[in-house]
Amino acid sequence: MSLIESRLAELGVTLPDAPAPAANYVPYVVTGNTVYVSGQISMQDGALITGKLGEGMTTEAGAAAAKTCAISLLAQLRAACGGDIDRLVRVVKLVGFVNSTPDFTEQPKVINGASDFLVAALGDKGRHARSAVSAASLPLGVAVEIEAIFEIA
Repeated sequence: MSLIESRLAELGVTLPDAPAPAANYVPYVVTGNTVYVSGQISMQDGALITGKLGEGMTTEAGAAAAKTCAISLLAQLRAACGGDIDRLVRVVKLVGFVNSTPDFTEQPKVINGASDFLVAALGDKGRHARSAVSAASLPLGVAVEIEAIFEIA
């Protein structure tokens, strides 16, 4: 087991298989030492986490949904690295989209669910630049979608 996967196991997380794309795109692109991972939607155990923040979904539930996106991002990274996720040098950037009402303003707290998890799992390698924005809706009605850029060795 890799060092990163051992740390994830300590946190009670096992990486799933990388989710297949839902449309006409690739799940990731590797160019040089950079991996661009397509947006990963909030889902757990194969079930979509749907909802709209500010309308029946709490910030805490949104943060939990964002964490599931981060887990999928790491699963895609592992696939991009041919199974060797320990090639990770650092998380460079996250771009998080939150399905929310126009008056909802806690997008950063929602995306913290992913950011906090990545730092807990990866230490300094998990610290990253980030954007957290609102969307009127997201694919399949999911609560959160997050894309990422990683540096690998």
